[in-house]
Amino acid sequence: MGVLNVTPDSFSDGGRFSDVPAAVAHAQEMAESGAAIIDIGGESTRPDSQSIEPEEQIRRVIPAIHAIRGRVGIIISVDTTRAKVAEAAIDAGADMVNDVSAGRDDPELLPLVARRAVPIALMHMQGSPATMQINPTYNNVTAEVMAFLSERITAAVSAGVDRAGILVDPGIGFGKTTLHNLQLLKRLGNLKTLRCPLLVGTSRKRFIGEITGEDLASGRPLGTAATVAWAASNGADVIRVHDVRPMAQVVRMIEAIQSISGADFPPIK
Repeated sequence: MGVLNVTPDSFSDGGRFSDVPAAVAHAQEMAESGAAIIDIGGESTRPDSQSIEPEEQIRRVIPAIHAIRGRVGIIISVDTTRAKVAEAAIDAGADMVNDVSAGRDDPELLPLVARRAVPIALMHMQGSPATMQINPTYNNVTAEVMAFLSERITAAVSAGVDRAGILVDPGIGFGKTTLHNLQLLKRLGNLKTLRCPLLVGTSRKRFIGEITGEDLASGRPLGTAATVAWAASNGADVIRVHDVRPMAQVVRMIEAIQSISGADFPPIK
């Protein structure tokens, strides 16, 4: 899943793709580089960010979706927590919804997804983007994230969403310390017990910089690659990234290693 932020204030590439020609060119580049999904967002969810009204999100994302739908033949996801934005995006050609609030911000979103019969990604976040990094606290981060996601799966199914169309995302970097993020990655396989495809997004995030000493988000490709390799090896079905070409290579190498069976090895003498 390639990230396409059509916002002026995204944490790593704010403003670079906010006009339609730049957004289309970047979407085409990501598709050619190996992306299976383009995730288009019109509202930054970086730490300390403020919510954007649906009308402004629509103004930002719909022209991009229209243009990309006509030129790029892959899955388009709209990254929003608002039903009005999701519906406009689906009308414009989006195929799925990626909701960082897991259906909590807007009570109309899950019924909309059910009515329009599109997949949805449900993400864990402690607090909101504006507050999530103010002393995030857990007794057992993995158990609490799993319990939250299980409850949100139930809520989505109760709203009429097809369970087969639900993805879950542990929300790396969303209301977590560096230690919490590492604990979630360490126990990523536990989330497979939720029996939903697992989406993981670590790309360029702050905890990578805290570990590697790299202050600039754009300077974290190697740290990101390590987390992508780990996620691909530990059950992630979809990996959300900014740098599609190198991360697609990482995933292909992991898949190649995993594809080798015992029958491919000569006996050890």
